[in-house]
Amino acid sequence: MAASVMLLAATAVHAQEEYGFRSINLKEDFTENAFSWFNKAELLAAGNSQRHNAMTIGWGGIGTLWGRTALTVYVAEKRYTKQFMDQAQYFTVMAFASGDSKILRYMGTQSGRDGDKAAALGLHTAYTENGTPYYTEAVMVIECKTMYAAPFDPNYFKSEVPQRQYRNATAGLHTMYIGEVVNAWSR
Repeated sequence: MAASVMLLAATAVHAQEEYGFRSINLKEDFTENAFSWFNKAELLAAGNSQRHNAMTIGWGGIGTLWGRTALTVYVAEKRYTKQFMDQAQYFTVMAFASGDSKILRYMGTQSGRDGDKAAALGLHTAYTENGTPYYTEAVMVIECKTMYAAPFDPNYFKSEVPQRQYRNATAGLHTMYIGEVVNAWSR
């Protein structure tokens, strides 16, 4: 059993190298502005090799929590990806080259309930050693292990900002997922 796990891990690392990724230390190698990185929109993916989905995200945070490098993402309750986030132990956040706005736009406006969005875009799905999906066309992939998840509670909205945000929100309230960064790759 241990030999098969080691082979799987070696295969996953080899696969990432095969796609042109190199392992990075997010604390040392992340050069993006953490305050604006999510404003450009990234992709979030969760699931496994049998079933998974990805969606565009424009909200998030990157920093530290509980002594760990952490990434926070938010998924509305009616989004198809939410069920994968709730079931999976790991998720990935992917950045794409600035010219790939078509990918982000399509992933943010189409539902995975209606078909395979990655196939429609010609994206190629690969999996980390933990079995987490990502697209080989990404320029950066961050894999996280969920440490905490909780839905927003309107009783704790302390300003008009979230009240306005959710006044006419058809997708429902968001759930916050905080993940420990366990792997990161870049081109």
